[in-house]
Amino acid sequence: MLLTTNLHAEKTFAERLGWKANDVVIILHIDDMGMSHSSNLGGIETVEKGVATSWSVMMPCPWVPEIAKYLKQHPGVDSGLHLTHTSEWSLYRWQPLAGKPKAPGLVDGEGCLWPSVEQVAEHATPDEVETEIRAQLDRAEQLGIPITHLDSHMGTLFARPDYFERFARVGIERSIPILVIGGHGTYMLKENPEVSGKLHSWIPKIWNAGLPVIDDLHTDSYVWKPEQKTEKFIALLKELKPGVTEIIFHASIPTEDFPLITSSSASRLADTRALTDPAVRQLIQERGIILTTWKELKERRKKAGAME
Repeated sequence: MLLTTNLHAEKTFAERLGWKANDVVIILHIDDMGMSHSSNLGGIETVEKGVATSWSVMMPCPWVPEIAKYLKQHPGVDSGLHLTHTSEWSLYRWQPLAGKPKAPGLVDGEGCLWPSVEQVAEHATPDEVETEIRAQLDRAEQLGIPITHLDSHMGTLFARPDYFERFARVGIERSIPILVIGGHGTYMLKENPEVSGKLHSWIPKIWNAGLPVIDDLHTDSYVWKPEQKTEKFIALLKELKPGVTEIIFHASIPTEDFPLITSSSASRLADTRALTDPAVRQLIQERGIILTTWKELKERRKKAGAME
């Protein structure tokens, strides 16, 4: 999911958004809100009692009403949409909100979204992908869910340039920040080198449209061993470079049925524990790491105006 460019390489995007040259700024982000009751419990726990600063919601999933109710009671939470074009679990599945007649290329033989990104890329047209993006936006607005940013479940919207174009254009049209990485991309170059640079021409377009851009994205926490999560998270915090970096987690508090959904139950519980560990909060304070949100990024981008 890397979008890198040499645009204003002498400055981080954090600097362009008003932070100092040496500031380490992070978004500690929770994916998959609304996917399950367990997912909602973990996200709420890490935002209320831990260091998580942001999350995004999977609108086609069955536990979205629970998180919508929570957000009505806690409107200040930085909540975006985890735009969903896949349904990857074998026993727990969901359909496109646009419906099969409007987006037949998004639907598999079970009437659900395809399990893999590759299957979506093979079957779905850009029009169908955009139709589903807009259906998920409409559903969020109907439920009163705030939309501080947009990202992509399993990176589907980064799988093809024409998908990303629709993603970017909707974000620009609606003035909603989208997940794009235009800075040094240290971790993205390691984690997703095959995508690196392919969509870099969009960075100036997105920035010039008044939307923020971040410097890096870390996604590897998903493959860390559960017993090593906190240790590896602390090590990551110690080595972060200046700039705005989003670090993605999948925090959950497993209920009895959650292991039937996913084999990652232990990993997701370990995310919750890492994000609520007092040692993590202490290190953030000691190193002077700045926690931020997508809402703040948008506000800072507005203040930055057209200044270079």
